[in-house]
Amino acid sequence: MIRPAEPRDLGALPAIEVAAGESFRAYGMDRIADDPPPSVAALAGYQAKGLAWVATDERDQPVAYLLVELLGVELLGVEAHIEQVTVHAGKRLGAALIDAVADWALGAGIRTLTLTTFQDVPWNAPYYARIGFRTVPREDWSPVLQGIVADEAELGRWPRVVMKRELAP
Repeated sequence: MIRPAEPRDLGALPAIEVAAGESFRAYGMDRIADDPPPSVAALAGYQAKGLAWVATDERDQPVAYLLVELLGVELLGVEAHIEQVTVHAGKRLGAALIDAVADWALGAGIRTLTLTTFQDVPWNAPYYARIGFRTVPREDWSPVLQGIVADEAELGRWPRVVMKRELAP
C-alpha cells in the first residue's frame, strides 16, 4: 500500500535508508553507503508539508519511502522534484511510489517530476528511464537543479544526471 507518511512512520525510515544504501557497496560506492540517513526531524519537515509518502507491508509498516521538494522554475511554474526514493524490500515499490506522487502532482496542477540520480548504477538512471523519465541535457538544467547537482557532487566522483518525467492529465 502507498500512502502519505504519518508521524508514526518517521522513526522507521532511517533504517530503511541504511539498509538500502548497502547495495552501493557492490559498486565500490562505500561513501554513498556510509552517507548518514536523513534525521527524523528532517523527515518530519517533509511529512508536515505533505511531501513524504511510504510503501507499507501487510502490517502497515513502512518498507520504502519517497520525499518531494517543490521547485519554482521560471516561466514554468512548479516542478515536483523527487528528493529521495528509498526501497529496501519489494519489487516495483519505487515505481509505485513515483506513480502515486505523479497522481498527487497532477491533482495539484504540477505537470513535471524531476530527480537527480547516478548515471551508471543499474537501479538508478536506467531504471528511471524504463519508468518514463528522460535525461535532461546539462544545458537545460535550471539554476535550482544545477545547485542540487553541485551539492550532491560533494558525495563522490560518480556521474549524476538530471531526469524529468512529463505528466499528462
